[in-house]
Amino acid sequence: MALTDDRTDSTGADRPARKGWLAAGGVLGAFLASACCIGPLVLLTLGISGAWIGNLTALEPYKPIFAVIALGFIAAGFWHLYFRKQTVCEPGSYCARPASARITKSALWASLILVLAALTIDWWAPLLY
Repeated sequence: MALTDDRTDSTGADRPARKGWLAAGGVLGAFLASACCIGPLVLLTLGISGAWIGNLTALEPYKPIFAVIALGFIAAGFWHLYFRKQTVCEPGSYCARPASARITKSALWASLILVLAALTIDWWAPLLY
């Protein structure tokens, strides 16, 4: 006698949304982690200056906290995107389009590069002066 499992995976429907939220959390954490260091450098490179830019260095003590949070979101996003079993999407839904995966991958890779740049700025920033 064979037993069939009619249970459905309740987490399968929200996996694409979860990937998007993890990518958004990684991007937000990356911006927060780099706000003290890379933000002023980019603004000065673009020609934007002012005394208020010096206030961004007040976020320096929080950089490790933001970096750990961002790397956690990014790692979870990469795990959901590359290592978790893919679910079947409904035809015509957002997750069935290849652009949705490209956007999520691009956001995760960009945020990873931004966090790594913020963490290693003390090594490469003197080369720009």
